[in-house]
Amino acid sequence: MDGITDAAKAPATYEDVLAAHARIKPYILRTPILTSSYFNQLTGAQLFFKCENFQKAGAFKVRGACNAVFGLTDEQAAKGVATHSSGNHGLSLSYAAGRRGIPCKVVVPRTAPEAKKAAMRGYGGEVVECEPSTSSREAVFAEVVAQTGAEFVHPYNDPRVIAGQGTCSKEMMEDLGGLDAVIAPIGGGGMVSGTCLTLSEISPTTEIYAAEPEAADDAYQSFKSGHIVAYDAPVTIADGLKVPLKENTWHFVSRYVTDVLLASEEEIVAAMKLTWERMKIVMEPSCAVPLATILKNPEIFRGKRVGVVVTGGNVDLDKLPWMTK
Repeated sequence: MDGITDAAKAPATYEDVLAAHARIKPYILRTPILTSSYFNQLTGAQLFFKCENFQKAGAFKVRGACNAVFGLTDEQAAKGVATHSSGNHGLSLSYAAGRRGIPCKVVVPRTAPEAKKAAMRGYGGEVVECEPSTSSREAVFAEVVAQTGAEFVHPYNDPRVIAGQGTCSKEMMEDLGGLDAVIAPIGGGGMVSGTCLTLSEISPTTEIYAAEPEAADDAYQSFKSGHIVAYDAPVTIADGLKVPLKENTWHFVSRYVTDVLLASEEEIVAAMKLTWERMKIVMEPSCAVPLATILKNPEIFRGKRVGVVVTGGNVDLDKLPWMTK
């Protein structure tokens, strides 16, 4: 395996994205891009949905996880990998570690969807639960690393991970040609940063929008104030978007994002349900935030070709947000 630890100390470059795509190709899917005449009519835009809900491990995060895992030297890999995650990065890292045959420990909030925790265990990951706050997950994680000496693969504040996520928008541009805008959900900012990294190099005129829940709007507050604003334990149905930006993702968000758009909890659920009904695809609440913001702000996107990143499809089918007891 080729070592990339030293390179991980510097911001990722587009050359890192190209190397990542070659490295992870055997372990990921080139996911389809779907369209919907219904949503095009509703929004006045041409929407192209990059369906990472069909990705290995059910989420885009397998791209960054595979890049980190398969970039380790054999000596590093022997100690295994570890991370803290609300779900999708943890199961993606479990998947990647399983493909390489090395141990993986994941610190997970006890409130994370059972479907995600079960999937991690299914891929061979060991789940260590913590309280649903950034401070608790980081404290518990520090204990795990001290005990194992495992390589820390951060869910998003890691140039190796950001480079891996940048392969998603690379595929989108290769398959679609020009786009006027791309929109993706933002929590810690890994996918948005990867999108910024790639598009700033190969399509600098494409606008990049980040979509965030109003109930966890720390990226919005960061973007408007010009410095990182971090919430410790926001409460939102979009469980994958509760974490704050960090320095490696802020580097890209602050430089390349056109705007951060917000959606209410009700708007997120409505967009999620509408997508299930109209497109017949499974998406989790976090993935519905971009569509919710497009529906809320049609004037921004009207008449444009817009790439929409559907980031994952790992939902607890017994707890869908529109279900009543």
